[in-house]
Amino acid sequence: MFEVKLNDEEGRVRALERLGVLDTEADTAFENIAALVRQVLKVPMSGVSLIDRRRHWFKARRGIDVQEFPRELSFCSRTIDQTGAHIISDARIDPLYADHPFVVGDPSVVSYVGFPLTTPDGYNIGSLCAMGTSPREFTSEEVDILSNFAKILIDSIELRQTASSDVLTGAMNRRGWMTEAKSELGRAARYKQPVSLAMMDIDKFKLVNDTWGHPAGDVVIAGLANLNMDMVRESDLFGRLGGEEFALLMPQTSPDQAAALAERIRSNFEALSFDINNDTPISCTVSIGVTHLGSEDDTLEQMLERADQALYRAKKGGRNRVVFSNE
Repeated sequence: MFEVKLNDEEGRVRALERLGVLDTEADTAFENIAALVRQVLKVPMSGVSLIDRRRHWFKARRGIDVQEFPRELSFCSRTIDQTGAHIISDARIDPLYADHPFVVGDPSVVSYVGFPLTTPDGYNIGSLCAMGTSPREFTSEEVDILSNFAKILIDSIELRQTASSDVLTGAMNRRGWMTEAKSELGRAARYKQPVSLAMMDIDKFKLVNDTWGHPAGDVVIAGLANLNMDMVRESDLFGRLGGEEFALLMPQTSPDQAAALAERIRSNFEALSFDINNDTPISCTVSIGVTHLGSEDDTLEQMLERADQALYRAKKGGRNRVVFSNE
């Protein structure tokens, strides 16, 4: 059994961000669990809550109008500080909650039970919760039901993570990367944060396959992927779009910072040597196109188009170079 890490807030937030479920669209699997909790526990309100640094955000909810609110108002924020269920039988007489705005006002929460959503690496990223408008003692059987539903949710999230990974490189595949990148862009636009995007393509890759075979090409592709995953931050999104083409989305990154990172990736990849058949070292280069989030209504597709155009100019300009897009 893994140890739950209750005193590593930065690690907890990074674990939540890696899962890519925060600020995403409604999902049938999560909505069904929320509906089942309300039905089985016979409560008017239920939700799948995710807690980031400053927010409580509902991935799914039943009987609750609000989507998000400050973390300090969240009952679930206390749930993630423990390893088991957090139970409030009557918030009106509980010194921690008696004056809470959600108790004295809408939605008039009186009873609450929440169970942490704990990742396999031991981080509580949120909770599955049920709430009532009258006093209630939740039984051990009801807590067990909530616990089992919470495990189902985590298993579902982990399964989706596996399905979104590229088999050869371990990077996100195109579908997984596009989904997470769109969510990140939405978050960046909402908070007016800079975001940059790089597209990279291995130079003369067909020649590698034609000369040394596809297994050699796989070694080179994996080499570029490993280099990127070693160099980028936890918050960056790196994915294989297809073939020898990769994309890197860099949140909270200015154009100058993005161009500098792209140049480090280019030069480090050029310096790599790959052993083919154990006795034939080869080296390759990569061309990179870079762009940044323009306005609030800028889309991922538009950014990809600009980065792709910059990548094309890098190829036409002699390869093995970084080119920034001209907005």
